[in-house]
Amino acid sequence: MSVFCEVPQAAPVAVFKLTQDFSNDQFPKKVNLGVGAYRTDEGQPWVLPVVKKVEKIIVHDDRLNHEYLPILGLPEFRSSASKIALGDDSPAIQENRVGAVQCLGGTGALKMGAEFLRRFYNGNNNTKTPVYVSAPTWENHNAVFANAGFEDVRPYKYWDAEKRGLDLAGFLGDLESCPEHSIFVLHACAHNPTGTDPTQEQWKQIAEVMMRRKLFVFFDSAYQGFASGNLEKDAWAVRFFVSMGFEMFCAQSFSKNFGLYNERVGNLTVVARDADNLKRILSQMEKIVRTTWSNPPSQGARIVAVTLNSPELFSEWKDNVKTMADRVLLMRAQLKAKLQALGTPGTWDHITEQIGMFSFTGLNPKQVEYMVKEKHIYLMASGRINMCGLTTKNIDYVAESIHEAVTKVQ
Repeated sequence: MSVFCEVPQAAPVAVFKLTQDFSNDQFPKKVNLGVGAYRTDEGQPWVLPVVKKVEKIIVHDDRLNHEYLPILGLPEFRSSASKIALGDDSPAIQENRVGAVQCLGGTGALKMGAEFLRRFYNGNNNTKTPVYVSAPTWENHNAVFANAGFEDVRPYKYWDAEKRGLDLAGFLGDLESCPEHSIFVLHACAHNPTGTDPTQEQWKQIAEVMMRRKLFVFFDSAYQGFASGNLEKDAWAVRFFVSMGFEMFCAQSFSKNFGLYNERVGNLTVVARDADNLKRILSQMEKIVRTTWSNPPSQGARIVAVTLNSPELFSEWKDNVKTMADRVLLMRAQLKAKLQALGTPGTWDHITEQIGMFSFTGLNPKQVEYMVKEKHIYLMASGRINMCGLTTKNIDYVAESIHEAVTKVQ
């Protein structure tokens, strides 16, 4: 008898299970709107032209080798990644109170931040500090903080299903009523899964309450540049909070905006009160990295660093990112227009008001089930769709299927 015979079978990860079901489906007009990755209008993955160019530069650079990197990662990657989040002219960077940890994707950056906060924030090893994540949020947020030892992960109000937009009053109410020193995970831009972001004025209200109530800000920035096509615009909230004087963390992912999904390129930017605090924080981060992945991989980080540190390549990258963002915006406009032309019941303005890769359609679980079972269109049970899964070839079929689901299934 196996020593592991008591191990229970875990449920599959929903988004990967969806992709598997899609792959196994033989229906010729099947559509995958589940996967969180960019696709071209041909429905194919896209290796950014600038990435191909930089990979060739790296291959032909005889100075490079496969020695270990510093524990905290490639220095030129960390500094340039923090710069695009905070801005070249960030006073915090000039005051030497910004540092970073190269991590395994955005998830690794969240993990590293969560592990540090559990050990050293709000007392030592305080597992009781409440961690607030938006309702709804990316499902991994809950798991990463719980897995780091936090015992009290709670939702804060975010999505107003009735008006299909931000529940600002509910959000501010939760900020006012939560315990002081609570940790709040905020989506920097292109909120996943709703695609609904606060306006700049709303962010100012959120920041004011968080500062007054002594709450800890932990930004998750997975889509900078990908949301609007503009790096500065997508980083506005993060930069505003820094300008207000918050000490904070910002988890950055380069999976989407560089198309480097399987290279696991992430960065945890740390904004500290001063250089002395930063030095001590990073010394402890080194210890956590050492027992987690010990040393980070170089390939993806080097691709990003070379690109961000060359004005010419940086400019080309911004064009590549805008190409992706513009295609998403086009698909949003076309889907909304087609649903309105079909006279689909309800309002569909939220499709173009939302931003980024995902749209929260407002379809209920029964309508989603109809889409999957009857129409072979694969989407998350929440009604979230990846706008990049739409193409000029399948958008009519998808729009007609949504119309059918909404009119036939209540």
